[in-house]
Amino acid sequence: MGCCTGRCTLIFLCTLQLLAALERQVFDFLGYQWAPILANFLHIIIVILGLFGTIQYRPRYIVVYAIWTAVWVTWNIFIICFYLEVGGLSKDSELLTFNISRHQSWWSENGPGCVRKEAPMSGIKGLDNHSYISVIGCALEYRYIEVMHSSFQILIALVGFVYACYVVSVFTEEEDSFDFIGGFDPFPLYHVNEKPTNLLFKQTYLPA
Repeated sequence: MGCCTGRCTLIFLCTLQLLAALERQVFDFLGYQWAPILANFLHIIIVILGLFGTIQYRPRYIVVYAIWTAVWVTWNIFIICFYLEVGGLSKDSELLTFNISRHQSWWSENGPGCVRKEAPMSGIKGLDNHSYISVIGCALEYRYIEVMHSSFQILIALVGFVYACYVVSVFTEEEDSFDFIGGFDPFPLYHVNEKPTNLLFKQTYLPA
C-alpha cells in the first residue's frame, strides 16, 4: 500500500496519540494523579502495540488497539464528567489519587496566568509549620484544561478506531487474496506422483 493509504494515516494517528499520552503522563505525574497515571501507562503500551501491528502488517495487534480505543474513550468521558462534576462526581474528591493524598491536578496551581501565594498559618496550634496556599489570576480554570485534554484524546481515539477497522479489513482482504492464489499453501500446486519411483525402487531389490 502506498504512503497515502489508511495504513500510513493510522501510523500517524498512533504516533500522535503516543505523543499526547506522554505529554499527559508528565503532568499527571507532577500532580500525583495515580489513576490517570496507570491508565496512561496502559494506553501507551497498547498504542505502541497498535503502531507495531500497523507497520508489520499484524491485524490481530490492530484489533487489540481498536478494542482499547473504545475503553479509552469511555475513560476520558469519565474524566470529563469528573471535572465537570456530572452525576454526583466532585473534582475536589480524592478519587483520582486512590485516597492516598489530597493532591489535585497540576494545572490547578500552574495554569495559564495563575499566581500562587503562600500565607503562614501562624497562631493555629499544630499548624505553625504549615502554610495556606491560594491561587489567583488564572486565565482558565484547571478543570477546563483537563476537559480539553480528554476531549482531544477522545477525538484522536475515535478517528483511530475508524482507521484501525479500515486497515484490518484491508489486511484481511489481502491475506484472503494471497491464500486464493496459493501464497500460503504449504503444498505445491502440482504434486508429483511418487508411486512409480517407489515401485522401481522395490523392483531393484527383488531377488534374482
